[in-house]
Amino acid sequence: MRNLFVLFLLLPAFLLAQTEEEVAAVKAPIELLFDGMRAGDSSRVRPAFLPGAHLQTAYVGRDGQPHLGDEEVENFIKAIGTPHEKIFNEQIWSYDIRIDGLLATAWTEYTFFLGDQLSHCGVNAFQLFKSTEGWKISHITDTRRREGCPAEAVDEAAAINGLLDAWHQAAATADEDTFFGSMTEDGIYLGTDASERWLRDELRTWAKAAFERDTAWAFTPHGRQLYFSQNGQTAWFEEKLDTWMGPCRGSGVLTQTPEGWKIRQYNLAVLVPNEKIQAFIELVKG
Repeated sequence: MRNLFVLFLLLPAFLLAQTEEEVAAVKAPIELLFDGMRAGDSSRVRPAFLPGAHLQTAYVGRDGQPHLGDEEVENFIKAIGTPHEKIFNEQIWSYDIRIDGLLATAWTEYTFFLGDQLSHCGVNAFQLFKSTEGWKISHITDTRRREGCPAEAVDEAAAINGLLDAWHQAAATADEDTFFGSMTEDGIYLGTDASERWLRDELRTWAKAAFERDTAWAFTPHGRQLYFSQNGQTAWFEEKLDTWMGPCRGSGVLTQTPEGWKIRQYNLAVLVPNEKIQAFIELVKG
């Protein structure tokens, strides 16, 4: 019984590690597929698929109507191995992988290049099955478009740092449009007082007088740390701030939107040195 109890306590950590390993295992046949495409080697592509795998493309036809096209996986593999002048180069920009037992899905954003020429972009929706030989692709549905295609990976960390730096600068220069435009409509700002919890537009109303000045408030950030979710659609951060209140810390959450990264929550906290915490407690009590 004691051993079972210890096993139960260790189970969450074991499952977390197992999940991380499984994510890498799920990505393996997808990466094998695209490496084989770039090499023009059908013998490398074939093991990525489950026998009888199915390929589909969702698109709007010349008739303006939605269509779902079908392709046999054997025809696709044959096309990969047929000699061609230009490399089939599909670049994957992001992965969103979900796993439950023997089933996995992977949503990937991509751009397809014929040699150096950008052809189209879209998303791939993979379904994978964990067979006795490991994870295999059982189904792919993709979308294709020619507009708004990224030609290279976006440096998301640089984009977020730019957004946050511009956000703080907007407060320092009373640029109301940039400051509030950097937040989602349901974004939350948490101030240092327990009562200070505002939705974005509530904060706009509360801070109206401040943004009518030359400077609403001036915080200088430094020491920022960024973290990203596995699917790359959410990020969170922490940063130290030099402010009129003394040293503070800001932390928050950002989300990827059609307009780019937006701040979904910001939490402002005053930093109190440990050796002064007792005096701080007495001050708050008073």
